[in-house]
Amino acid sequence: MSKPRWDDLAPRLLSAAAMIAIGAAAVWLGGIWFHLLIAAICGGMVWELVHLCDRGRTRSRNILASAAFVVALVAIELPPAFALPLLMLPSMLGFSRMEHGGVTYAVFTALILLAGYAMMDLRDEFGLVWMLWLMVVVVVTDVAGYFAGRTFGGPKFWPRVSPSKTWSGTAAGWAGAAVVGLIFAGMTQAGMGLIGVSVAVSMASQIGDIAESAIKRRAGVKDSSNLLPGHGGLMDRFDGMLGAAVFIVIAGQVAGFPGAL
Repeated sequence: MSKPRWDDLAPRLLSAAAMIAIGAAAVWLGGIWFHLLIAAICGGMVWELVHLCDRGRTRSRNILASAAFVVALVAIELPPAFALPLLMLPSMLGFSRMEHGGVTYAVFTALILLAGYAMMDLRDEFGLVWMLWLMVVVVVTDVAGYFAGRTFGGPKFWPRVSPSKTWSGTAAGWAGAAVVGLIFAGMTQAGMGLIGVSVAVSMASQIGDIAESAIKRRAGVKDSSNLLPGHGGLMDRFDGMLGAAVFIVIAGQVAGFPGAL
């Protein structure tokens, strides 16, 4: 008997509701509370990443995850020139503690910590509205893609790496992000250019999702862990945010985002 298309919907929704509540509270409060949440997510994602890259590194997994948590928490308190080398430190530590997948670990750990730093900086420097915009774009991309893909199906996006993703779900994510951009353009002084940026952020979040799927495919697992019912692990849930936040760093350098929109 084939697996029902919606059998994971209930745990997925309940888990999502809990994550949204915790995330919304931390984003609203800002400051140390938001920093603690992001640092914990960074540490948890590194913990999962070590397991995906080299399953025999149980002790190293705890050490490297703890290092990522501390680094994320400390780096945001430093000037950027000193924060950047600190953010790279857990990647360098991994080379001496892993027998397999060291390069994959180092690259993704650097991206995880850079994304965490970018989100904390976005909340601290630009305020609640822009952090909410980033979160809503990523969430709408995921939700629109999930429901459109399950409802309409159609050609697969990249079946060798991510068999469940379809072009209909991918395009629905872009459309949803464009609507979010339109709404926030009316709420801020950003202008209509925010629609294009929102679609680009949506694409970046999907790239983050695909990249994480490739790591899991290589490791031969479906989920990065089982920490989040219906969602797998932290990397399964925040891979899109990882791609989006790293893109924001690049967009900020190229276009002066968000002030230049």
